[in-house]
Amino acid sequence: MPLDLPAALEPFRDQLLATSQQYVRVIAGPARPTTPWESKVGGMPYLPPGALFPVAPDGRPLFFLAQLNFADMPPLQPFPERGILQFYIHDDDLYGMDFDDGENADTFRVLFFPEPLTAAAALQTDLPQPLGVDLLPHHPGVSHPLAFEAATEVAPATDYRFWQTFGAGFFQQFGEAEWDVQDAYGRMVRSQGHKVGGYAYFTQDDPRRPEDPMLLLFQLDSDEQMDLMWGDMGVGHFFVREKDLLARDFSRVLYDWDCL
Repeated sequence: MPLDLPAALEPFRDQLLATSQQYVRVIAGPARPTTPWESKVGGMPYLPPGALFPVAPDGRPLFFLAQLNFADMPPLQPFPERGILQFYIHDDDLYGMDFDDGENADTFRVLFFPEPLTAAAALQTDLPQPLGVDLLPHHPGVSHPLAFEAATEVAPATDYRFWQTFGAGFFQQFGEAEWDVQDAYGRMVRSQGHKVGGYAYFTQDDPRRPEDPMLLLFQLDSDEQMDLMWGDMGVGHFFVREKDLLARDFSRVLYDWDCL
């Protein structure tokens, strides 16, 4: 893959290329009505008969954030090849994130429907409607369809796996140019945007622990086109352990967002 590097990092080109990972780039389209099965941010989620709309401990409905229909995406191992994955969050001042326990799903939820029904008449339509919502990063009543394309990237300096590979003091070897080289690499190798899989982008710190590796399940970035904003130009993440992803178990997802 093409890799535009600062001159100081050219000796490390092969090592950096060895960190290449495939991912799926997610592209948001202009707002429009969507079908229940479409990949989207906001709007009406797919909900089959018998499925319960997710609620917070106080009984208040959570808010539909996004859904991914894997049948519409390029294949990416070990992600499903079919099924609909959904994300719900709360309208509190942290958008449902628990700073102390990012896997506490009381105020966010990830749902997976492995075999979606194809008959619209069978689906639930009397779902909670968002009214008077101020504390959310998006407009849940507005639907933006999502498209996908396969892509490849190398490890950015924001993802903990960069430091696992190259060491915590990697940029110190450049002496007085340390921060200039790191900044140049950060501008040239970025993992921003909406995506499934690959490397995560952070404005602050990676919440994952190296001893408990987790894959990037879904990254939803701030997006002017959708009027979507995580705090101050932040980014939202959902992470999952590979064994849980292979088992299609989304009950222990780590939810995190950060901002400038």
